[in-house]
Amino acid sequence: MIDWLKNSNKNSPEFWKEYLTKFENKSNRYVVLCTETSGLNPKKDVILSFGAVSIIEDSIRIGDVFEVTIPQYKYLHDNGISSDFLLESEQPKMSEWQAMEKFIEYIGNSTLVGHRINFDVEMINEVLEKMACGRLKNEALDLEIMHKKLNDINNANFTIEQLGTLYKIPKTERVSTTDDAYTLAILFLKLKSRLNII
Repeated sequence: MIDWLKNSNKNSPEFWKEYLTKFENKSNRYVVLCTETSGLNPKKDVILSFGAVSIIEDSIRIGDVFEVTIPQYKYLHDNGISSDFLLESEQPKMSEWQAMEKFIEYIGNSTLVGHRINFDVEMINEVLEKMACGRLKNEALDLEIMHKKLNDINNANFTIEQLGTLYKIPKTERVSTTDDAYTLAILFLKLKSRLNII
């Protein structure tokens, strides 16, 4: 094992130490990720739910999904935000730290994919920091950037809805982050093919 892995994160949880050992080889697995958060500030806001689906060899693996709701009731109450959707969600519910451990185990060394994925990564890194872990090591691909590269666009931003319309992706009811992740997975496969990403 690489020396820095041996000497760093000595006080980290076991799941994190196990995660760090997975990067000696490159993965052929992509994990398409969508998070629901309480806001857009990684320093102040929190993750409310995760939805993720994997892709291997250009095939969306419906049986390999990750979904969880994190009941951040105290945070929502303190900020006057309704928690009704947390109560109504059919996704499994876990504490923030339990959810993060399961998520890290799920992604392994996969390449992460998402819409404005850097924001999701920063939100995750904030939780990992509280857990005495390091930062995510996974490569990440951003769908909005992929679209801009494909079309040589620099001065415009695109929502998930706009990208879905441009690439003729059927609309869903979007009742969970997992539904969004599936939509993003279809979008990713279209962009990946057009950009000739192996």
